[in-house]
Amino acid sequence: MARAYAVHAAALGETGEIDVRQVRRWESAKPGWPNTQARRVLRSMFGMPLEQLGFVPPHSVRAELTGEDAVHRRSFLHGVLGVAQLLGPSGRDRLDHARRYSDRALVGHLRGALDELARADGSTGPRRVLPAATELLAVIEELAHEASPSVRRELLGVGARAAEFTAWLHRDAGAPAHVTVFFHDRAVEWATVTGDGPMHAYVLLRKAQATDRHDAARMLDLAHAAAHGPWTLPPRAQAEALQQEARALALTGAPPDTVARTLDQAHDALGRAGQPEAASCTGPLCAGYTLERLMAQSAISHREAGQPSRAVDLLRQHLAKGTFAARDRAFFTAHLSGALAAADEPDHAAATGMAALSLAATPGFGQALGELRRTAADLRPHARRPAVRELRQALAALPV
Repeated sequence: MARAYAVHAAALGETGEIDVRQVRRWESAKPGWPNTQARRVLRSMFGMPLEQLGFVPPHSVRAELTGEDAVHRRSFLHGVLGVAQLLGPSGRDRLDHARRYSDRALVGHLRGALDELARADGSTGPRRVLPAATELLAVIEELAHEASPSVRRELLGVGARAAEFTAWLHRDAGAPAHVTVFFHDRAVEWATVTGDGPMHAYVLLRKAQATDRHDAARMLDLAHAAAHGPWTLPPRAQAEALQQEARALALTGAPPDTVARTLDQAHDALGRAGQPEAASCTGPLCAGYTLERLMAQSAISHREAGQPSRAVDLLRQHLAKGTFAARDRAFFTAHLSGALAAADEPDHAAATGMAALSLAATPGFGQALGELRRTAADLRPHARRPAVRELRQALAALPV
């Protein structure tokens, strides 16, 4: 917990530490309400108000915590224990005696824990997973200090994956951009020192995906570097990098045939891949990247290129026949809503937006929710239409 706090404090440019005694005071609601700096760091770590974690402000009456609030509070105060549970009994023992063990079996446990967290994120959303992911990253960093050179290299290899995953969680949870940048930079650093060129390129791709669409030039620089840099990406990762480059080209005003040509290159790269594998945080990069996903992302490029009707047709076709994880289905359905709005179909856009909201709201899939808010803004001229009003009210009712 203290280590995770220090990592987040550094990401926010803050100083200061916490100790076990301080955490126990917070846990028991004794005097010791975190100061302004600590509150900022803790809110960044967990993406929710401190009261939902069980903190009690001064002079307030402590309400009994039940159900979900108790889960949030336990996940904050005992996040590292959650990581240990994911590691299993032998993993817990190795964490308790980390300085004596630091071997490859422990690296395997850490990989398993990271994959388990990624699976949990897909079902429960980023805010629930962030505490344990941050603790896992802190555990890896601490173990790497005293590991033998060969094991350190393996630890930092897992650490690069964990740092990129933590950056992803922060982005989806709506953290400030500089927090996501901090963890992406850590992933790039560890990928570089371990000589993992493809992972370095993959993080550049993820940085491109995390770049605001209004900074299209930076998105294009990052995506182009990922796709064409001094490394050899696996074909599926190469395909995803090229489609991201196509989107950035569309956003920078490139001619539609240039965008289409880059998408053709993405299809060529995907055609060189073997059979898709199960997606995994620690397995081959973009192992689960499929033709359906490429087509859905291509539709987003067409939308950005000012071809919303083409985007609508592609998204409808591939959402109907493709198999997507819940987060991806929410995200692409939100883009379909936006494409319908751009195609001047406000009622269909609003109804589709409500369908996306039903998928994204409970787990808090932030990127889908962000696209829905963008659509709601585009639908403002139609705000009096009942379907549009319903969507806008539903979005406004979501907790910030």
